[in-house]
Amino acid sequence: MQKLFIQTNLNNKVVAYITASLFLVIAMLLGISIGTVSVPVLDIIKIIGAKIFRISINETIDPMYTNIVLNIRLPRVVLAGLVGASLAIAGAAFQGLLRNPLADPYTLGVSSGASVGAVLTLFFGISIPFAGLFTLPLMSILFSFITIFIVLMFARKVERTMKVETIILTGIIFSSFLGSLISLMISLTGEELRQIIGWLLGSVSMRGWAYINIILPFFILGSLLLLVNSRELNAMSFGEEKAQYMGVNVQKRKMMVLIAGSILTGAAVAVSGTIGFVGLVIPHLARLLWGPDHKHLLPLSILVGAGFLILADLAARTVISPTELPIGVITALIGAPVFGVILMKRRTERRG
Repeated sequence: MQKLFIQTNLNNKVVAYITASLFLVIAMLLGISIGTVSVPVLDIIKIIGAKIFRISINETIDPMYTNIVLNIRLPRVVLAGLVGASLAIAGAAFQGLLRNPLADPYTLGVSSGASVGAVLTLFFGISIPFAGLFTLPLMSILFSFITIFIVLMFARKVERTMKVETIILTGIIFSSFLGSLISLMISLTGEELRQIIGWLLGSVSMRGWAYINIILPFFILGSLLLLVNSRELNAMSFGEEKAQYMGVNVQKRKMMVLIAGSILTGAAVAVSGTIGFVGLVIPHLARLLWGPDHKHLLPLSILVGAGFLILADLAARTVISPTELPIGVITALIGAPVFGVILMKRRTERRG
Protein backbone atom coordinates (compact mmCIF):
# COMPACT_ATOMS: atom_id res chain seq x y z
CA MET A 1 0.00 0.00 0.00
CA GLN A 2 2.81 2.39 0.93
CA LYS A 3 4.68 1.52 -2.26
CA LEU A 4 1.55 2.31 -4.31
CA PHE A 5 1.19 5.67 -2.53
CA ILE A 6 4.82 6.60 -3.22
CA GLN A 7 4.46 5.62 -6.89
CA THR A 8 1.23 7.64 -7.24
CA ASN A 9 2.87 10.64 -5.57
CA LEU A 10 5.85 10.39 -7.92
CA ASN A 11 3.57 10.15 -10.97
CA ASN A 12 1.60 13.21 -9.83
CA LYS A 13 4.84 15.14 -9.38
CA VAL A 14 6.06 14.20 -12.86
CA VAL A 15 2.72 15.18 -14.40
CA ALA A 16 2.77 18.52 -12.57
CA TYR A 17 6.27 19.40 -13.80
CA ILE A 18 5.57 18.22 -17.36
CA THR A 19 2.34 20.26 -17.46
CA ALA A 20 4.02 23.42 -16.16
CA SER A 21 7.05 22.99 -18.46
CA LEU A 22 4.89 22.43 -21.55
CA PHE A 23 2.86 25.52 -20.63
CA LEU A 24 6.05 27.60 -20.48
CA VAL A 25 7.50 26.20 -23.74
CA ILE A 26 4.23 26.76 -25.63
CA ALA A 27 3.95 30.29 -24.21
CA MET A 28 7.51 31.08 -25.32
CA LEU A 29 6.95 29.75 -28.84
CA LEU A 30 3.70 31.71 -29.17
CA GLY A 31 5.34 34.85 -27.80
CA ILE A 32 8.19 34.62 -30.31
CA SER A 33 6.06 33.51 -33.27
CA ILE A 34 3.09 35.88 -33.14
CA GLY A 35 3.41 39.54 -34.05
CA THR A 36 3.22 41.99 -36.93
CA VAL A 37 5.41 39.52 -38.81
CA SER A 38 4.60 35.88 -38.02
CA VAL A 39 7.61 33.59 -37.68
CA PRO A 40 7.06 29.82 -38.23
CA VAL A 41 7.68 27.75 -35.10
CA LEU A 42 10.07 25.41 -36.96
CA ASP A 43 12.19 28.39 -38.03
CA ILE A 44 12.24 29.65 -34.43
CA ILE A 45 13.58 26.30 -33.21
CA LYS A 46 16.24 26.25 -35.94
CA ILE A 47 17.36 29.84 -35.28
CA ILE A 48 17.60 29.41 -31.50
CA GLY A 49 19.20 25.97 -31.83
CA ALA A 50 21.81 27.34 -34.22
CA LYS A 51 22.58 30.18 -31.83
CA ILE A 52 22.88 27.94 -28.77
CA PHE A 53 25.01 25.24 -30.40
CA ARG A 54 26.91 27.76 -32.58
CA ILE A 55 26.19 25.97 -35.83
CA SER A 56 25.33 27.42 -39.20
CA ILE A 57 21.84 26.93 -40.61
CA ASN A 58 22.14 24.89 -43.78
CA GLU A 59 18.59 25.54 -44.91
CA THR A 60 17.63 28.96 -46.17
CA ILE A 61 15.95 31.07 -43.48
CA ASP A 62 14.97 34.68 -44.07
CA PRO A 63 17.55 36.92 -42.31
CA MET A 64 14.65 39.10 -41.22
CA TYR A 65 13.29 36.16 -39.18
CA THR A 66 16.68 35.73 -37.52
CA ASN A 67 16.81 39.42 -36.58
CA ILE A 68 13.24 39.42 -35.27
CA VAL A 69 13.75 36.29 -33.18
CA LEU A 70 17.20 36.99 -31.69
CA ASN A 71 17.13 40.76 -31.30
CA ILE A 72 13.48 41.66 -30.72
CA ARG A 73 11.13 38.90 -29.57
CA LEU A 74 13.39 36.42 -27.79
CA PRO A 75 14.85 38.99 -25.35
CA ARG A 76 11.34 40.35 -24.74
CA VAL A 77 9.94 36.88 -24.06
CA VAL A 78 12.87 35.93 -21.80
CA LEU A 79 12.54 39.19 -19.84
CA ALA A 80 8.78 38.71 -19.43
CA GLY A 81 9.42 35.15 -18.26
CA LEU A 82 12.01 36.23 -15.69
CA VAL A 83 9.75 39.00 -14.35
CA GLY A 84 6.75 36.65 -14.13
CA ALA A 85 8.84 33.93 -12.48
CA SER A 86 10.30 36.40 -9.95
CA LEU A 87 6.91 37.79 -8.92
CA ALA A 88 5.30 34.33 -8.78
CA ILE A 89 7.91 32.62 -6.60
CA ALA A 90 8.07 35.66 -4.31
CA GLY A 91 4.27 35.61 -4.03
CA ALA A 92 4.24 31.90 -3.18
CA ALA A 93 6.89 32.45 -0.49
CA PHE A 94 5.09 35.44 1.05
CA GLN A 95 1.77 33.60 1.12
CA GLY A 96 3.37 30.65 2.88
CA LEU A 97 5.32 32.82 5.31
CA LEU A 98 2.45 35.17 6.15
CA ARG A 99 -0.18 32.40 6.02
CA ASN A 100 -2.38 34.76 4.06
CA PRO A 101 -3.79 34.02 0.56
CA LEU A 102 -4.01 37.76 -0.09
CA ALA A 103 -0.26 38.24 0.39
CA ASP A 104 1.89 39.00 -2.64
CA PRO A 105 5.25 40.66 -3.37
CA TYR A 106 3.66 44.09 -2.93
CA THR A 107 2.44 43.48 0.63
CA LEU A 108 5.66 44.82 2.14
CA GLY A 109 5.68 47.97 0.02
CA VAL A 110 8.75 46.87 -1.95
CA SER A 111 7.01 47.55 -5.26
CA SER A 112 6.06 51.05 -4.12
CA GLY A 113 9.63 51.68 -3.02
CA ALA A 114 11.03 50.60 -6.38
CA SER A 115 8.42 52.74 -8.13
CA VAL A 116 9.42 55.78 -6.06
CA GLY A 117 13.03 55.27 -7.17
CA ALA A 118 11.99 55.13 -10.82
CA VAL A 119 9.66 58.13 -10.61
CA LEU A 120 12.31 60.21 -8.83
CA THR A 121 14.77 59.33 -11.60
CA LEU A 122 12.31 60.36 -14.32
CA PHE A 123 11.06 63.42 -12.44
CA PHE A 124 14.48 64.92 -11.70
CA GLY A 125 16.21 63.52 -14.77
CA ILE A 126 18.79 61.75 -12.61
CA SER A 127 21.65 60.11 -14.49
CA ILE A 128 24.44 58.16 -12.82
CA PRO A 129 27.61 58.80 -14.89
CA PHE A 130 28.87 55.21 -14.99
CA ALA A 131 25.39 53.72 -15.43
CA GLY A 132 23.92 55.83 -18.23
CA LEU A 133 20.73 54.16 -19.49
CA PHE A 134 20.77 51.78 -16.54
CA THR A 135 20.20 54.57 -14.01
CA LEU A 136 16.46 53.83 -13.85
CA PRO A 137 16.67 50.12 -12.92
CA LEU A 138 19.59 50.72 -10.56
CA MET A 139 17.68 53.43 -8.70
CA SER A 140 14.60 51.19 -8.51
CA ILE A 141 16.60 48.31 -7.02
CA LEU A 142 18.28 50.67 -4.55
CA PHE A 143 14.97 52.07 -3.31
CA SER A 144 13.43 48.60 -3.06
CA PHE A 145 16.24 47.53 -0.71
CA ILE A 146 15.92 50.72 1.32
CA THR A 147 12.17 50.17 1.67
CA ILE A 148 12.38 46.57 2.87
CA PHE A 149 15.00 47.39 5.47
CA ILE A 150 12.98 50.36 6.76
CA VAL A 151 9.83 48.20 6.93
CA LEU A 152 11.66 45.43 8.82
CA MET A 153 13.35 47.90 11.20
CA PHE A 154 10.04 49.65 11.90
CA ALA A 155 8.26 46.32 12.46
CA ARG A 156 11.02 45.25 14.88
CA LYS A 157 10.69 48.56 16.79
CA VAL A 158 6.92 48.11 17.09
CA GLU A 159 7.20 44.45 18.14
CA ARG A 160 10.53 42.75 18.71
CA THR A 161 9.21 39.30 17.73
CA MET A 162 8.14 40.73 14.33
CA LYS A 163 4.86 38.86 14.13
CA VAL A 164 3.26 38.37 10.73
CA GLU A 165 0.43 40.82 11.44
CA THR A 166 2.91 43.54 12.38
CA ILE A 167 4.93 43.08 9.19
CA ILE A 168 1.79 43.18 7.00
CA LEU A 169 0.45 46.33 8.68
CA THR A 170 3.86 48.02 8.45
CA GLY A 171 4.09 47.14 4.77
CA ILE A 172 0.62 48.53 4.09
CA ILE A 173 1.44 51.77 5.92
CA PHE A 174 4.67 52.32 3.98
CA SER A 175 3.05 51.31 0.69
CA SER A 176 0.30 53.90 1.20
CA PHE A 177 2.82 56.57 2.14
CA LEU A 178 5.06 55.86 -0.85
CA GLY A 179 2.02 55.71 -3.14
CA SER A 180 1.07 59.21 -2.03
CA LEU A 181 4.60 60.42 -2.83
CA ILE A 182 4.29 58.97 -6.32
CA SER A 183 0.91 60.69 -6.79
CA LEU A 184 2.43 63.98 -5.63
CA MET A 185 5.30 63.76 -8.13
CA ILE A 186 2.90 62.82 -10.94
CA SER A 187 0.70 65.84 -10.15
CA LEU A 188 3.75 68.13 -10.25
CA THR A 189 5.28 66.75 -13.41
CA GLY A 190 4.86 68.11 -16.92
CA GLU A 191 6.40 66.58 -20.03
CA GLU A 192 7.50 63.47 -18.13
CA LEU A 193 3.90 62.57 -17.18
CA ARG A 194 3.31 60.15 -20.05
CA GLN A 195 6.65 58.42 -19.51
CA ILE A 196 6.05 58.03 -15.76
CA ILE A 197 2.49 56.72 -16.16
CA GLY A 198 3.64 54.30 -18.86
CA TRP A 199 6.42 52.95 -16.67
CA LEU A 200 4.14 52.56 -13.65
CA LEU A 201 1.61 50.55 -15.69
CA GLY A 202 4.34 48.04 -16.57
CA SER A 203 5.98 46.94 -19.80
CA VAL A 204 8.77 44.70 -21.11
CA SER A 205 8.95 46.22 -24.59
CA MET A 206 12.18 47.59 -26.07
CA ARG A 207 14.27 46.43 -23.11
CA GLY A 208 16.70 44.09 -24.86
CA TRP A 209 19.33 41.71 -23.50
CA ALA A 210 20.85 44.39 -21.27
CA TYR A 211 17.84 44.35 -18.96
CA ILE A 212 17.95 40.55 -18.81
CA ASN A 213 21.54 40.84 -17.58
CA ILE A 214 20.28 43.19 -14.85
CA ILE A 215 17.48 40.99 -13.50
CA LEU A 216 19.12 37.56 -13.99
CA PRO A 217 21.61 37.63 -11.06
CA PHE A 218 18.91 38.91 -8.70
CA PHE A 219 16.51 36.23 -9.93
CA ILE A 220 19.07 33.46 -9.38
CA LEU A 221 20.05 34.74 -5.92
CA GLY A 222 16.49 35.31 -4.70
CA SER A 223 15.17 32.01 -6.08
CA LEU A 224 18.01 29.97 -4.58
CA LEU A 225 17.47 31.57 -1.17
CA LEU A 226 13.78 30.66 -1.27
CA LEU A 227 14.33 27.14 -2.61
CA VAL A 228 16.83 26.25 0.13
CA ASN A 229 14.26 27.45 2.67
CA SER A 230 11.33 25.48 1.22
CA ARG A 231 11.25 23.02 4.14
CA GLU A 232 11.25 25.87 6.66
CA LEU A 233 8.47 27.59 4.71
CA ASN A 234 6.39 24.43 5.03
CA ALA A 235 6.90 24.51 8.78
CA MET A 236 6.17 28.24 9.13
CA SER A 237 2.98 27.93 7.06
CA PHE A 238 1.49 26.09 10.10
CA GLY A 239 2.38 28.97 12.40
CA GLU A 240 5.52 30.38 13.97
CA GLU A 241 5.09 28.59 17.30
CA LYS A 242 4.71 25.17 15.67
CA ALA A 243 7.72 25.91 13.46
CA GLN A 244 9.81 26.67 16.56
CA TYR A 245 8.74 23.38 18.12
CA MET A 246 9.93 21.68 14.93
CA GLY A 247 13.40 23.20 15.40
CA VAL A 248 13.16 26.07 12.89
CA ASN A 249 15.01 29.29 13.69
CA VAL A 250 11.94 31.37 12.86
CA GLN A 251 13.50 34.85 13.08
CA LYS A 252 16.47 33.95 10.89
CA ARG A 253 14.42 32.07 8.27
CA LYS A 254 11.72 34.74 8.20
CA MET A 255 14.35 37.39 7.53
CA MET A 256 15.90 35.32 4.73
CA VAL A 257 12.54 34.76 3.04
CA LEU A 258 11.58 38.44 3.31
CA ILE A 259 14.90 39.61 1.89
CA ALA A 260 14.86 37.02 -0.92
CA GLY A 261 11.30 37.91 -1.89
CA SER A 262 12.18 41.59 -1.83
CA ILE A 263 15.24 41.05 -4.04
CA LEU A 264 13.05 39.27 -6.60
CA THR A 265 10.29 41.88 -6.46
CA GLY A 266 12.63 44.87 -6.53
CA ALA A 267 14.55 43.54 -9.53
CA ALA A 268 11.33 42.69 -11.40
CA VAL A 269 9.81 46.12 -10.80
CA ALA A 270 13.11 47.76 -11.72
CA VAL A 271 13.14 46.33 -15.25
CA SER A 272 9.41 46.18 -16.03
CA GLY A 273 7.54 48.67 -13.87
CA THR A 274 4.57 47.82 -11.66
CA ILE A 275 2.84 44.59 -12.72
CA GLY A 276 0.18 43.39 -10.31
CA PHE A 277 -1.69 40.15 -9.62
CA VAL A 278 1.08 37.82 -10.85
CA GLY A 279 2.38 37.12 -7.35
CA LEU A 280 -1.18 36.99 -6.07
CA VAL A 281 -2.83 34.58 -8.51
CA ILE A 282 -0.07 32.33 -9.88
CA PRO A 283 0.79 30.62 -6.55
CA HIS A 284 -2.87 29.58 -6.26
CA LEU A 285 -2.81 28.10 -9.75
CA ALA A 286 0.46 26.30 -8.96
CA ARG A 287 -1.16 24.78 -5.87
CA LEU A 288 -3.80 23.22 -8.13
CA LEU A 289 -0.96 21.35 -9.88
CA TRP A 290 0.76 20.06 -6.76
CA GLY A 291 -0.50 21.35 -3.43
CA PRO A 292 0.92 23.44 -0.58
CA ASP A 293 4.35 21.73 -0.36
CA HIS A 294 6.81 24.56 -1.03
CA LYS A 295 9.48 22.11 -2.16
CA HIS A 296 7.52 21.78 -5.41
CA LEU A 297 5.22 24.81 -5.18
CA LEU A 298 8.12 27.26 -5.58
CA PRO A 299 9.65 25.78 -8.78
CA LEU A 300 6.17 25.22 -10.25
CA SER A 301 5.33 28.86 -9.52
CA ILE A 302 8.46 29.86 -11.47
CA LEU A 303 7.34 27.87 -14.53
CA VAL A 304 3.68 28.91 -14.42
CA GLY A 305 4.47 32.55 -13.58
CA ALA A 306 6.93 32.84 -16.45
CA GLY A 307 4.47 31.34 -18.95
CA PHE A 308 1.61 33.49 -17.69
CA LEU A 309 3.44 36.81 -18.06
CA ILE A 310 4.75 35.85 -21.51
CA LEU A 311 1.15 35.24 -22.65
CA ALA A 312 -0.01 38.44 -20.93
CA ASP A 313 2.68 40.39 -22.79
CA LEU A 314 1.64 38.72 -26.04
CA ALA A 315 -1.95 39.85 -25.45
CA ALA A 316 -0.76 43.35 -24.54
CA ARG A 317 0.95 43.83 -27.90
CA THR A 318 -1.59 42.08 -30.15
CA VAL A 319 -5.10 42.82 -28.78
CA ILE A 320 -5.32 46.28 -30.34
CA SER A 321 -2.26 46.09 -32.60
CA PRO A 322 -0.37 48.21 -33.62
CA THR A 323 -1.11 50.02 -30.35
CA GLU A 324 0.45 48.31 -27.34
CA LEU A 325 -1.34 48.06 -24.01
CA PRO A 326 0.55 48.21 -20.69
CA ILE A 327 1.14 44.65 -19.49
CA GLY A 328 -0.13 45.61 -16.04
CA VAL A 329 -3.58 46.25 -17.54
CA ILE A 330 -3.69 42.73 -19.00
CA THR A 331 -2.57 41.03 -15.76
CA ALA A 332 -5.20 42.99 -13.81
CA LEU A 333 -7.97 42.12 -16.28
CA ILE A 334 -7.04 38.42 -16.10
CA GLY A 335 -5.89 38.24 -12.49
CA ALA A 336 -8.75 40.03 -10.75
CA PRO A 337 -11.55 37.72 -12.00
CA VAL A 338 -9.41 34.60 -11.50
CA PHE A 339 -8.60 35.62 -7.95
CA GLY A 340 -12.27 36.37 -7.33
CA VAL A 341 -13.15 32.83 -8.44
CA ILE A 342 -10.44 31.40 -6.16
CA LEU A 343 -11.79 33.33 -3.16
CA MET A 344 -15.37 32.21 -3.88
CA LYS A 345 -14.19 28.61 -4.16
CA ARG A 346 -12.34 28.83 -0.83
CA ARG A 347 -15.42 30.30 0.83
CA THR A 348 -17.62 27.53 -0.57
CA GLU A 349 -15.18 24.86 0.66
CA ARG A 350 -15.18 26.34 4.16
CA ARG A 351 -18.99 26.33 4.25
CA GLY A 352 -19.04 22.76 2.96
